[in-house]
Amino acid sequence: MTVDTNTVVSLHYKLTNHKTGEQIEETSENQPMEFLYGIERIIPLFEENIHGLKAGDTFEFSIPSAQAYGDKNDDHVALIPISVFFDETGKVDETQIKVGAVLPMTDNEGNHLRGTILDIKDDTVTMDFNHPLAGTDLFFKGTILAVRAATQEEISHGHSHGEHGHHH
Repeated sequence: MTVDTNTVVSLHYKLTNHKTGEQIEETSENQPMEFLYGIERIIPLFEENIHGLKAGDTFEFSIPSAQAYGDKNDDHVALIPISVFFDETGKVDETQIKVGAVLPMTDNEGNHLRGTILDIKDDTVTMDFNHPLAGTDLFFKGTILAVRAATQEEISHGHSHGEHGHHH
């Protein structure tokens, strides 16, 4: 069976920065990535590059940042009043609120975001809400471990359920 819409794909890959070679992430054969092809939120060019492959096939390809997580956008960097980060005593918990920390936040429309703290001043916190891989050209190298037909339940739920089923 080949990778196509409504198949469940299990694969192992190593993801690196295409320009620098720095490793970003790696799955293992014991803990592969598994997903419902053509439905879940996978980078479209990733899916295009593995389309038609079968178990045992290897792959390697790059995806430019603009077609992966986008380029860095300065409009996604915000100055937030430090008072937003005060705890119940009116102070900032410096074990949690520190440069480099990634925090869950909510914007004015109720959208959930994750932001990285870039800088902390007396009255403001500078946060970057770009995706952590924005501006990064990606390089994937890996192996298709298994491809199977998705069940009707997986298709109706819009995601794979894995080896042991799925409980809602």
